[in-house]
Order: sequence, then structure tokens, then C-alpha cells
Amino acid sequence: MPPRASRSQPESEVVLVSQDVLSRLKGDILDGAYAPGARLRFAELQKAYGASIGTLREALSHLLPEGLVELDANRGFRVAAISAEDLADVSALHIEFEQRAIIDSVRHGDDAWEAGVVLAFHRLARIERLPREERRRRSSEWLAAHREFHRALVAACPSRWLLRLRAQVYDHMERYRLISQRHRPLGPAKHAEHEAIRDAALARKPELARDLLAAHLRETTETVLRHAPQFMPP
Repeated sequence: MPPRASRSQPESEVVLVSQDVLSRLKGDILDGAYAPGARLRFAELQKAYGASIGTLREALSHLLPEGLVELDANRGFRVAAISAEDLADVSALHIEFEQRAIIDSVRHGDDAWEAGVVLAFHRLARIERLPREERRRRSSEWLAAHREFHRALVAACPSRWLLRLRAQVYDHMERYRLISQRHRPLGPAKHAEHEAIRDAALARKPELARDLLAAHLRETTETVLRHAPQFMPP
């Protein structure tokens, strides 16, 4: 049952506040503000989000079934841990869902879908073409633009369930993508990969787009396993 609104705060406002806290907390976990395995202490969260313990507990409870946080027996919540085993599992599903989604999207996409892909690529490319140090400073913008480009590629997939599952797994891969970035900074190679995927999609070559996308996604997993074993307990 949702928490009751106080007399001084309408129920609709409570719901909005709760959703805002949930969105911000989830975003901070995905952006690496809280390290994998870190304790999520209510006192610190209250200061960070200006929310009550009840609101924070509700937000964390929503993130439990998504696998982004875990219950720490009798000690509250902590950020979900990462591991090589988890990465292999998540990566395999991520690639499978993305491949299926892009094939269906390329086959069903209309003019509006094409325009969305072109615009999303343009926004991503503007960051990827920047000088190295500028790209580093704007890494959070790149993550948002990267997410939107990959979402645009599969936006015309007619299966809502596939897109829903794909989005959830994408979130989990985002945490590993942050580790990958530390060891393989953004540069011309990444931009070329994105450009090739865009071209295959717009040329209506679903199998080529699928294969290019799979190779692009596997690179992230390989980079983490090769260069960041200290972040990856077995």
C-alpha cells in the first residue's frame, strides 16, 4: 500500500516526490556515484536527496526486483555487486535482446524511425568528435547520448515485451560500461563502430546491423574482463 499523504502535502505531490527520488537514485547508481557493493545508509541518502526514510525505503524497494540493489541481512540495502560471472550472464542476454530488437526495428521502421536514428547519431557524434580531454569531461553527456542512440536503433521493434526486457538489461550493462570507459576512452574507433551500425540500419540491412551491433557490444565485455580484473571478483 502506498504511503499516505500528510495533510500539508497532497497525495499527488507525494507520488511525484517519490518518483523523483527513485529516478535520481537509480541514475546515480547507474552513473557509478555509488560503488558496486556499497552500503546505502539512510542518513547519507536523506542528505543527498532531501527525502524521508519512508520515501527512500520505497525507492530502494522498487530497485530490488530490478537487481540494482540488494538486501543486506539486518543491515539495510547495498548496491548490487558486480562479478565476472554476472557480466557474462548479463552480456549474453544484452546481446541477444539487442540483436532481436534491431532486426525487427530495421524491418518495421518508418520515416519517423529513420529520422530518430539520424538525430540520435548526430547528438552522439558531436561528443565523440571532440578532442580527447573534452570527451572525458563530458562523459556523462556521452552516456546519455549513447543510451538514446541505441534506444533509437530499436525503437521500431513491435514487441513491447522485448523492448521492456532489453531496457532493463541495458541498465545493468551500463555499470560495466563505466568500468570499460576507464580503460578504453572514447575515440575514433567507437565513433566508427556507431557510424557503421547506423549506416547498416538506414540501408535496411538487418542482418548486417545485427552482426555489427553484436561485435560492438562484445567489445565492452572483453575490455572489462581484460583490463579491470580488480573490479571483477569471480
